[in-house]
Amino acid sequence: MKKKILIGLGVLLVVIIGAIGYVVVSDSKQEEKLKNELEELNTLVNEENIDVDKVKKMLNRTVTTGDYKVVETSFKAYLSDAFDSVFQMLDILNSDKLVSILTAENYQNDGPNFTETKAYITETKTKLEELKNSYYSFLTEEKAMSYIENKELDSYYVDLYKDEYVGDMENVNKDKTVEDSVNQIIELLNVSEEIINFLSENSNSWHIEDNVIVFDTDELSNRYTELINKIQ
Repeated sequence: MKKKILIGLGVLLVVIIGAIGYVVVSDSKQEEKLKNELEELNTLVNEENIDVDKVKKMLNRTVTTGDYKVVETSFKAYLSDAFDSVFQMLDILNSDKLVSILTAENYQNDGPNFTETKAYITETKTKLEELKNSYYSFLTEEKAMSYIENKELDSYYVDLYKDEYVGDMENVNKDKTVEDSVNQIIELLNVSEEIINFLSENSNSWHIEDNVIVFDTDELSNRYTELINKIQ
């Protein structure tokens, strides 16, 4: 009987070890999948010309299972919300409206009062400030960790999320690349607003001729050139 019990325990131990071995190998593969997925995502968002649709597609898919899937979906939900501000800023920067403010076509279509242009500039500056602040509000550990709270995960997975994926938020928050870029666009809009106001205030002293703005006096022409040079 004792021998049978020992044999039974041995078999059971082999089964347990085998099961543990499978879980470790399986988890290792899942962790590697997640690591590769996030590395690919990181490469995409650091490209000079970001393919927004491709990034969104990656953020909306899952490549892992089990607890790793919870970690993956939590982190991607966090990234998706954080990137949303960036995507909206990119939409503004890629807008035809932004680059057409100081064109002869816009001068003809919306001048001399420039009601639509003035409203667009004001709204865009406000929107950019809001998006900039929203983006930086995500760059805190507290905000990032809120996406994995109450998921009933083992501490290993929470620590993995925190240490490997969230990382050091203090250093990330110090990166002012986005802030500087947005501020440059806002400054561009400020100068554009100054030019539009100048044209509006001197509405009777200029016209469009052969797709070029022509002023009635050299003084006004020189002032316009000075303003234009601010953005060159």
